Amino acid sequence: MSEFDTLASYLSVAPEIGLTILLLIVLAFSVARREVERAAVPYIAGFGMIALAALPLIFAPGDANSTIPEGLYWGGMIRYDVLAQVFRVMILLAGGITALMASGVRGVGRRGEFYIVIIVATLGMSLMSASADLVMVFVALETTSIPLYILAAFKRDDTRSAESGIKYFLFGSFASAIMLYGLSLLYGFTGQTNIYQLAAFMGSDAFANNLVPVLASMVLVVVGFGFKVSAVPFHFWTPDVYEGAPTPVTGYVSVASKAASFALLVRFFVAVYPETLALSGESLQNFWIQLMAVFAVLSMTLGNVLALSQKNIKRLLAYSSIAQAGYTLIGVAAIQSQELSIASVGFYMFMYTFTNLAAFTVVILFSEATGSETIADLAGLNRRSPWLALAMTIALLSLAGIPPTAGFFGKFFVFNAAVRSGLTWLAVVGVLNAIVALYYYLVVIKVMYVDRSEDEDKPIPVGRQYVWVLWATSLIVIVLGTVGAQTVYDWAARGAMGLFT
Repeated sequence: MSEFDTLASYLSVAPEIGLTILLLIVLAFSVARREVERAAVPYIAGFGMIALAALPLIFAPGDANSTIPEGLYWGGMIRYDVLAQVFRVMILLAGGITALMASGVRGVGRRGEFYIVIIVATLGMSLMSASADLVMVFVALETTSIPLYILAAFKRDDTRSAESGIKYFLFGSFASAIMLYGLSLLYGFTGQTNIYQLAAFMGSDAFANNLVPVLASMVLVVVGFGFKVSAVPFHFWTPDVYEGAPTPVTGYVSVASKAASFALLVRFFVAVYPETLALSGESLQNFWIQLMAVFAVLSMTLGNVLALSQKNIKRLLAYSSIAQAGYTLIGVAAIQSQELSIASVGFYMFMYTFTNLAAFTVVILFSEATGSETIADLAGLNRRSPWLALAMTIALLSLAGIPPTAGFFGKFFVFNAAVRSGLTWLAVVGVLNAIVALYYYLVVIKVMYVDRSEDEDKPIPVGRQYVWVLWATSLIVIVLGTVGAQTVYDWAARGAMGLFT
């Protein structure tokens, strides 16, 4: 290997190297004797991950003459391309913002080990977004999953947190076992672990008459991905885990884990199955499209319908998260539109990351001040803290897809991809579900601005770090809903083009 190739190999995993160094720094500060050094841990972890989000942009993949050409590295384990760049940026930003969100939470804020586990989970998610080998896929998944089980149960004295952790662990272990069996079937049938070599083998004549194992492996792997993205019918863990886990963890799981899972899902299936789909004719292609469409419809509909009756704001956002996974799956189902499909998924997850983090930041501040997560107790929030109510309103309107927030373009792009793929009926179902969702989002806004409360004269304190988070996330949501939408969409589209060339 030449010196140039060695440099490119290290630069392809620059965010992961940076996270490892950051982890060691956070560990050193968390065991320091002086309180002032331990108190700096959340800010070192938070701003450190936000700074590392610049690395995928600085060492952006390019042509053969650039510092780091697009392609496979580390023996084919990692593929560094624009798609990996897009998802790594949003994952690192989500990790950094989560660390800042957690800094003022009782039982979490001053615990250095909490931030160490966050960094490890972020490392696993970053690897997921660029995995190009079955071995790396599973290692990255488990590097992500095990820390998340720990984070969900982090408040050991809280029975709800302990319950959420054990439920997450049991469901997650079962889903991982099924997915691993699907991956092992792929290896057993092909003798390959690199997903691009899998694609070449499946497109050969030797595999043309052996489509049943492909369908079996596809279904098993879909189960694993369905669990990770909270798609129906693999969503059972979501409401209980979201409600019981510490609120910063809930926000982190809802965005970073989902983004990494969608990055891996689109890369895996676009890389492995297109040749097989083309070889088998329309029957298997329609099977794949209709399977994703059914998951999308079930997730949107069940998530929105069950959200209508929720009294706890975290459970409402949990069912909202299931519905949002359904909208994103519309983009996955629209695979015939190729670049439009993957670009819509990338943009949707980018805007959803900042939207949901803004919403959960408000929930953290409100629950820490009042001890309540009940929607009815949000009454009069506008009079207690106008800026918190405004940030929550922006987040909820974005989740509903109302302009000028980012959610409007997010839904527009996935619905457009569906129409371009001939799935107009799926886009119509998505629009109808968005109308249903608008109702329960508006109910929360109505409670904050119209309903009265006896505690309206009690202001809610907002720490400086939360001011930064709320301003940043809310501003990004508005920018992505106006002047920045096309820029981010074009960036995601460049990443999509790399998967189809």
